[in-house]
Amino acid sequence: MTIYAIDGLIPVVHPTAYVHPSATLIGDVIVGPGCYIGPSASLRGDFGRIVLEGGANVQDTCVIHGFPDSDTVVEQDGHIGHGAVLHGCHIGRNAMVGMNAVVMDKAVIGESSIVAAMSFVKAGMDVPPRSLVMGAPARIARALRDEEIAWKTEGTAQYHALTRRSLASMQEVEALTAVEENRPRIALAAGLPAYSTKT
Repeated sequence: MTIYAIDGLIPVVHPTAYVHPSATLIGDVIVGPGCYIGPSASLRGDFGRIVLEGGANVQDTCVIHGFPDSDTVVEQDGHIGHGAVLHGCHIGRNAMVGMNAVVMDKAVIGESSIVAAMSFVKAGMDVPPRSLVMGAPARIARALRDEEIAWKTEGTAQYHALTRRSLASMQEVEALTAVEENRPRIALAAGLPAYSTKT
């Protein structure tokens, strides 16, 4: 991982968190227990503070930043999808921000809510718990069903497992030049595939 101090502030990473070596953490960043930070994620605590609470995941190429004196917070088991941008916002417990979505300053995403992929959540928007938010600009589409929240929770549990797998076995290697005979597959616990959940 690439870690930088600025103005004397050094990022804090709990020893049970996994931060990919290509991710960048700068300044006032606090990464809690069991968190996962994916490849090429950028967490810039050079203006405001960034806090990831226990079990949160921030996936590949996400950007997290904020204005001076702001806090950008992802609460416990928050799930930030590939390429999402968070700026000075608050993501509630067990909430999900979909791939390439943007959540702007002082927006609050309520507990167990889902921001759909590619959505733009404007500054100051307050999303109630258990809501599906979508569009650009985002609007509250409807309340989430129990099975949809269970699907999200199960997906986050896969990232909890990925954190442990990465800490135990992720290593930089040279690529093979040919596919080996009887090449194994990654074996994961059976779960509900994403495409089986309809919005």
